[in-house]
Amino acid sequence: MSLPEDFLTQLEQYGELSQGEREVFVAIFSHGKSRVEVTQALHISDSNLSTRLSGIYKKFKISGNGPVKENRLREYLSKRYSLLKASASSTPHDSDSNINALVQEVREKVKPGIQERCSTMRVLDMTQPIGLNDIYTNVNILEKITRNRRIEVSELLKVCNSDDFERFGLSEIAEERVPGLEAVKKYTKLMILGKPGAGKTTFMKYVAMQCIAGNFQADRVPIFVTLKDFADSTNKSGLLEYICQQLSNGAETQNSASMQKVIAHGRALILLDGLDEVREDESNCVLKEIRNLSDKNSDNHFVMTCRIAAQEYIFNKFTDVEVADFDNEQMATFANKWFKGKVVKAETFLKRIQDNQRIRELATNPLLLTLLCLVFEESGDFPANRSELYKEGLDALLKKWDAKRGIERYQIYKKLSVQRKEDLLSKIALTTFEKGDYFFKQKAAELYIKDYIRNLPDANTELEVLQLDSEKVLQSIEAQHGLLVERAKGIYSFSHLTFHEYFTAREIIVGNQSSEEALQNLVNHITERRWREVFLLAVGMSPSADRLLLLMKKQVDLLLEDDQKLQEFLIWLREKSDSLDVPYKSAAVRAFYFKLDRDLDRDLARDLDRGLVRDLDRALARALDLDLVRVFALDLVLDHALDLDRARDLALDHVLAPLFAYARDRARDRDLKEALQELKEQLPVLNDEEKIFKQWWKDNGWAWIEQLRVVTIKYCNIGHDWQFSKQQKELLQRYYDANLLLINCLNSDCYVSREVRQEIEDTLLLPIAEIEKHRHPA
Repeated sequence: MSLPEDFLTQLEQYGELSQGEREVFVAIFSHGKSRVEVTQALHISDSNLSTRLSGIYKKFKISGNGPVKENRLREYLSKRYSLLKASASSTPHDSDSNINALVQEVREKVKPGIQERCSTMRVLDMTQPIGLNDIYTNVNILEKITRNRRIEVSELLKVCNSDDFERFGLSEIAEERVPGLEAVKKYTKLMILGKPGAGKTTFMKYVAMQCIAGNFQADRVPIFVTLKDFADSTNKSGLLEYICQQLSNGAETQNSASMQKVIAHGRALILLDGLDEVREDESNCVLKEIRNLSDKNSDNHFVMTCRIAAQEYIFNKFTDVEVADFDNEQMATFANKWFKGKVVKAETFLKRIQDNQRIRELATNPLLLTLLCLVFEESGDFPANRSELYKEGLDALLKKWDAKRGIERYQIYKKLSVQRKEDLLSKIALTTFEKGDYFFKQKAAELYIKDYIRNLPDANTELEVLQLDSEKVLQSIEAQHGLLVERAKGIYSFSHLTFHEYFTAREIIVGNQSSEEALQNLVNHITERRWREVFLLAVGMSPSADRLLLLMKKQVDLLLEDDQKLQEFLIWLREKSDSLDVPYKSAAVRAFYFKLDRDLDRDLARDLDRGLVRDLDRALARALDLDLVRVFALDLVLDHALDLDRARDLALDHVLAPLFAYARDRARDRDLKEALQELKEQLPVLNDEEKIFKQWWKDNGWAWIEQLRVVTIKYCNIGHDWQFSKQQKELLQRYYDANLLLINCLNSDCYVSREVRQEIEDTLLLPIAEIEKHRHPA
């Protein structure tokens, strides 16, 4: 079959042929000449003809041997020509009713295929697919691309308070969100960008299912194309032909013609998924096909997805938007659907998520939220060793997510294995975290990368080459794994602060092999709240946490070493706890009295001995003087309370006297009870005249407090007026918090020897002289 020359010369591949290849191409496929006739007509040898034909087959991506390739190319060209003629017959003279009927007919034909491909999803370690409607959570879109914002680091830092560091909610940077379907409805050509695991493919499947069900753009035919499959297809046809073949499945040409007609009339919703998943050697061809299809059939509705920061694809007629991270409402919707009808309840999962800000931060990414659900469903809780959970999340982004879907991405820098990428990220993390640089300039990131890759085996050390490589590596880490992200133009951060902390701890424990210097540098930060999670992760990663925990203990003890008054306070703390005959750990009792005296929370006492706090409001609380201390603590604030307005009064006559009487009645010592009774009798009699009590307190309150102090010191050894300075109070708070961190690390799922555990517990909150008697060499 000979084909018209003007048809052949209009093919996009024709433009890529050399002049000699064009002559051969037209002679064989338009003029119908044989090989011998071609060589004679063009005055070339048979060898030269074979060379030109090889070039033609390569441009058209035709594989095979000998005559097979010529037959395959002829078949491909014939199909293209048939489709072109079918398209030409679809003229605007077709009535609207005919086109509407055709659209409904083609919708019915594509429905089984759409339902088969788009009605389920399966990711990571799911044992079986899950119905899309059973898990789908509405997607929100940002119409302003995050990485294109031109703002400074100082503006980004406004979302966090580094002085009172907890988390700074990178996902909570305020941008207006638009429901996904509204964005699709609003823009006829839409490019949806998103981080790895952001839910782009799931959203595209949802759009296809809503369309075929008649709930969204029911007057269009949904076409779902996985661009990687198109690029990998053995029959190297154009994108339009590939779409039509999907409908016909190699059968009726009429089906292909119908689809061609629908597209020619602009009645298709064409969903092109995963542009970033196309191999680099195929990308130019795929890009050209997308542009040709969208330009020549511009009345259709196009939606395309691509990872953010992937190769800079430019589609001038497409509007770029970005998939927003999940908010709390979306997390709850997803969890409620996931755990519906299961033993583990969504409420339990959501409470654990909300109670742990670091895990909640990961749950803003749908892929990582799926991982969290899988882990929680298996055991009913998250691992006690948090580093194991974070490593699973990193493995999903670094390895599993692409591997499970059979996607091979081009490795820009082949010397970077997964482990080396982790090593590189660890070095960047520690360097930036030590400086407090949660956001860092692109040039700084490239410099860190350059310093790392220049030391790899066989690395090219030319500055220009290193610079180009560092730019490509940064781009690939963002596009392929999403672990570094561009928060604004030229400003980067780790995707989650949790991963920044994880890689910081990894560099200390793995990269520096837990060297003495690295561990000491870490413990120097023991009073800084922003390092708390790094300590917990480092302990969890350590094969043995003995050395790190002992260095932490030593650093904590040094905090109060040079302050004589604070050492006296610790001496009193030890004497007071030793004087009691109670069934609790001595360190827990010391922590309890530390809390009572300094008005701190009970976390440290609870973590040391949970039985102690559990029993506080029972009879055993009496042995710890709790009621008397409550009275004393109340009295200390009364003098200030009297200056407040009535709305904030403490109702002194209704609170102090009854509580004081209660403490007096429960006193164990006869002399103490009598002394308290004398003090009780000094208080005004309860009556309705609040002014009388206030006036009495104004005249006598301070002296009464001092008498109470003398009694409590004499009989209970509590109530001392330490007269600490503001600096000493702040130092005590840091000391207490550091001890609490130490115990949290000790109680985490880490490996620590019995001897070291016992030594730390035995010497907690002791004066330095007492500690020296027990000290284990760190």
